[in-house]
Amino acid sequence: MPDPALAGDRSQKARALSFALVFVLFAAALLSLAIGASGTSLWDALIGLANGEALSARDRIVLLDIRLPRTVMGILVGAALAVSGAVMQGLFRNPLADPGLVGVSAGAGLGAIVAIVLGGLLPATVAAMFGYYLVSVAAFVGGWLSTILLYKVSTRRGRTSVATMLLAGIALGALAGALQGVLVYIADDAQLRTLTFWGMGSLAGATWTKVIAAAPLILLALAIVPFLARDLNALALGEAAASHIGISVQRLKNTAILMVAGAVGAAVAVAGGIGFVGIVVPHLLRLMVGPDHRYLLVNSALLGAALLLIADVISRVIIAPAELPIGIVTATLGGPFFLWILLRQRGLLDM
Repeated sequence: MPDPALAGDRSQKARALSFALVFVLFAAALLSLAIGASGTSLWDALIGLANGEALSARDRIVLLDIRLPRTVMGILVGAALAVSGAVMQGLFRNPLADPGLVGVSAGAGLGAIVAIVLGGLLPATVAAMFGYYLVSVAAFVGGWLSTILLYKVSTRRGRTSVATMLLAGIALGALAGALQGVLVYIADDAQLRTLTFWGMGSLAGATWTKVIAAAPLILLALAIVPFLARDLNALALGEAAASHIGISVQRLKNTAILMVAGAVGAAVAVAGGIGFVGIVVPHLLRLMVGPDHRYLLVNSALLGAALLLIADVISRVIIAPAELPIGIVTATLGGPFFLWILLRQRGLLDM
């Protein structure tokens, strides 16, 4: 039996970390609003407002129409990816699980590439209906369709096999990768440039319309997550043990898969492919405050949002005035950490 005093200490530590992460997220959001290619200063604008001066038209556009939606989108996407990773790791009972295991990332990527390469073949009325957001819509639809297919393959007689889902997700990812390769092969130079930038992820195209489109699904998923914490804690004992203490394991699987599909599908649709956030954030927090999902899920949302905002700031300043795709930054930070996790689990490192 775990020591109650130790459990209490971890609970206090987790609560303290939550308060600390709120301040970190607030600081990251201010940094995101303050830094950009233009010379607009957030601090000067705030001082002006405090003195009763109105924002200039230029400052209003830069701060309220460019930087603010980008910051809000970064918070939503970072929280969605990190929380989805925590849920997937709890569902698969594997700290190296990733939101991509449910096939949503592969399907969303394929949908986006189809829209970029073959979008010109659509009738003019259909293209005009979606306009600038055709790629985002196609990515979201592709993510949902791949998730539904994966769920159908892994479910028999009303029961979903997690092992089958893992294997089917790998196969689905390989198939989507092959189809993406065919489309990339036939793409022209302009399409290849778009594919490269989109595939590496970016918040540069953030608008209030995209934020409003993605926010309902992501916020709904984040609202559902706290109610899964108790069931995910019980699932750590095994499916049989969780069932014996009254947990509806199948309902938990259904809810978790739908939640991850909606949140990650919306995130990939508006920001492209951003890797490692879903692996690194939950695992780092698990090392710090333990595996209790009551605290792990909330802290994952806070740290994921803050980490993505910081990565976005780095992507803006490292080769300014140009921008580096944010997926390169997260991979550069997350790759070595992921390797450290693997080596540590194999006992090759004493850390």
